[in-house]
Amino acid sequence: MEIFFNFSGNMENGLEETLENKLTTNSDLLEVDPGKPASLTWQRLLNSIGKPPVAFELSFKEIRHMAPIGFRLWRYSKEEEALGRASIFDIFRKHIITCDHGVPLGGIGAGSIGRGYRGEFQRFKLFPRVCEEGPVLANQFSAFVSRPNGQKYSTVLCARNPEVPKESTGLGIESWDWNLKGEKCTYHGLFPRSWTIYEGQPDPELRISCRQISPFIPHNYKESSLPVSVFAFTVSNTGRTSADVTLLFTWANSVGGISGFSGDHFNSKMKTEDGVRGVLLHHKTANGQPPLTFAVAAKETSEVHVSECPRFLISGNSRGISAKDMWHEIKKHGSFDNFGYEECLPSEPGSSIGAAVAASLTVPSGAVRTVTFSLAWDCPEVRFGDKTYYKRYTKFYGTLGEAAANIAHDAIFEHSTWESQIESWQRPILEDRRLPDWYPVTLFNELYYLNAGGTIWTDGSPPMQSLASLAERKFYLEKSRSHLGNATDTANQDDIAIEILERMTSIFEEAHIPQMSNAAFGNRLLQDGEENIGHFLYLEGSEYLMWNTYDVHFYSSFALLMLFPKLELSIQRDFAVGVMMHDPSKMEIMSDGKWVSRKVLGAVPHDIGLNDPWFELNAYNLFNSNNWKDLNSKFVLQIHRDIVATGDKTFAQAVWPSVYTAIAFMDQFDSDGDGMIENQGFPDQTYDAWPTNGVSAYTGGLWVAALQAASSIACHVGDKASAAYFHMKYEKAKSVYETLWNGSYFNYDNSGSSSSRCILADQLAGQWYARASGLMPIADDDKVRSALETIYNFNVLKVKGGTRGAVNGMLPDGRVDIYSFQTPEGWNTDDQFRSLCYMRPLAIWGMQWALTKPKLCTEELKHGVIDESLYHKQHLRFSKVAHLLKLPSKQETSKTFLQSVTEFICRRVPI
Repeated sequence: MEIFFNFSGNMENGLEETLENKLTTNSDLLEVDPGKPASLTWQRLLNSIGKPPVAFELSFKEIRHMAPIGFRLWRYSKEEEALGRASIFDIFRKHIITCDHGVPLGGIGAGSIGRGYRGEFQRFKLFPRVCEEGPVLANQFSAFVSRPNGQKYSTVLCARNPEVPKESTGLGIESWDWNLKGEKCTYHGLFPRSWTIYEGQPDPELRISCRQISPFIPHNYKESSLPVSVFAFTVSNTGRTSADVTLLFTWANSVGGISGFSGDHFNSKMKTEDGVRGVLLHHKTANGQPPLTFAVAAKETSEVHVSECPRFLISGNSRGISAKDMWHEIKKHGSFDNFGYEECLPSEPGSSIGAAVAASLTVPSGAVRTVTFSLAWDCPEVRFGDKTYYKRYTKFYGTLGEAAANIAHDAIFEHSTWESQIESWQRPILEDRRLPDWYPVTLFNELYYLNAGGTIWTDGSPPMQSLASLAERKFYLEKSRSHLGNATDTANQDDIAIEILERMTSIFEEAHIPQMSNAAFGNRLLQDGEENIGHFLYLEGSEYLMWNTYDVHFYSSFALLMLFPKLELSIQRDFAVGVMMHDPSKMEIMSDGKWVSRKVLGAVPHDIGLNDPWFELNAYNLFNSNNWKDLNSKFVLQIHRDIVATGDKTFAQAVWPSVYTAIAFMDQFDSDGDGMIENQGFPDQTYDAWPTNGVSAYTGGLWVAALQAASSIACHVGDKASAAYFHMKYEKAKSVYETLWNGSYFNYDNSGSSSSRCILADQLAGQWYARASGLMPIADDDKVRSALETIYNFNVLKVKGGTRGAVNGMLPDGRVDIYSFQTPEGWNTDDQFRSLCYMRPLAIWGMQWALTKPKLCTEELKHGVIDESLYHKQHLRFSKVAHLLKLPSKQETSKTFLQSVTEFICRRVPI
């Protein structure tokens, strides 16, 4: 028997090249109307007061059932807290739940600041795992207008009032004019931009538009990493007289919460360059976090005059200019030109300070004028314990924490280009008449999570560690290798600090080379000449604190693949390295209290970690994810999809050993040798409160598709023998999968339990990925259609009349399966939520993938019969690898994994 493989794939028209060219051709850039929102946006009047979502509540039966787990989780969280570490389930902290969120600020992976549609700056996510949810109400835009007839108007451009503290002296922000008429103002959100239109506010004959722009630009790996946003104001005067207008931007020296009161923060004026003026706010961060500097800036032109108030007192008893003094100065004079400049002393503990930048201009009758502000923040370090990483943007602006002014300056001058690129990307989708209006709005706005999902984007270099980590080692701080043999190098001669830092970096890198080999850094798979794009992290959710949770990334990854494919490949390399890691250190499992190895060789990590990412994998500890049945299949499927999408054969070659190992590891879960893996009676897949036993529609379908994907990957790397072998395994598993078919849909599993005939909304996950990546269908078309119709008729239409989407599981009698809601990011039938701010809704980009139909670099496979001797030879080799990867049974725990490998090597069994 033979199988013939015809390699005819075109590898030169990958996804990245195709889409990037569309976005970066200058002739394709579209002009932007500065005062007009996009054609489709999410809209709210500023006086809208929605009903905050309500979290779900456990029934008494559920509480009783989950009491042991709940106690272990509580104990675990307290133990982690005592060690200065975070726990993965942030369920014991009370969150501020509101419904007034808008488009957040900043690019990707350098911190995020949220913005409410009413005008508040809130949800400060500037440090790993930290979210200060409440607003800092001193952070505001305000408008002041004077007419020749003496009429004056002034208001904070925010439709809410600050609470007056009991100890108020009347000199704080409560003294400002909080009188905006929100019913005349409209917010428009379309990530990464938003527009707020103030119609007749505060002057009835004035129209002010504020356009917020952040550098989230597909296939742009420089500006998209910047911690900055631009606020472009357009002021239109419909009155008969000219109007003197001052726009004021105030900012607190705070990173959210009570941080502004900790003391020793100070402000200073920015150095004026190219007409950009502003203030720097230097924040001495507490709790072991690195310092941070904000830059608040505005562009001075022939029509716009900019002035600054470097320091005013927001609250507290310190001496100096008060918030009230600052406000009345602008209200009276329209600028800070005559304001007494005080030495910017550090703030005192218990007091908080802020700064203000004012842009003043005259708008003639019938004229339109523009004003541009920017907000940048510079915190180059990311700290995890004793390890310090540098963020991606430091490759362009340095690591010394002195870049805020330069970033704010550059954003003011470059934002028009950014916006044109954003417009060129979004407008074709917005104008596609085939799509319902809700779809493009949801598609783009769900991308907020790549900014506000706790994302971190490093520069790709190894972490720095403190001198304490080298305390027992003898070393000499010699010149770095880059300077050796170059006595005439004078580049850093005038900055000894930079030279010392370079020397330290060299020592740290050499000292920790052995330790780096125990970390899941995928850049070790890069070949000479390949770009190190850095490492990327994002949290599973605001209450589920794990980096790059892989079973969920399976759904959300289409967004990264389509928009930032280099970041997607970086994540996959990290997990490919993780597959080959073994960590025997013990961790307690919350579901049963047992202690297990943190990570075993061959198992795809559930996540890249939490407190020490890349080094301490699998922060998830509710169940033992080494035994999960979906992670390895999802890894193989994503790797295959990414290969055919990008056409990157170098990537394929680098990760192929991990793919083979991941498949071999799963062989132990095929207990009867029929080619199909079986679930083991506990929630051993992404629905981690939903037990599954035997052959199942979800993990079974994924496994069938993964075997076909493994065969295809083998073709891409030229391993014809493995390609043929995995195709045979695919055919065998597919026949078992078909036994789940009951005439209408695929049964949940074949265990005969009460859930066995449950209609799982996700039963075609394997078929979805097979189709998305150019593989053959794993089920006949008529069965796929029937299953989808059944899901729609039951899981969708029988829940709130079809107005809530698809419930995860529905019993044939029309009842919702009791287990199916216990998964994150869902709504139950009482409109209660399980988790907010979660990565899985990014799966809408899977829909866009299907609609776009990108050209895939697939290999054409012609299947015949395979020679029996070749099959048995491959099976023998595969089986030996699978045997070594097999987890020890309960009766075989005396021999460790490493002992087994050692014995195997010593015997030198020929493969």
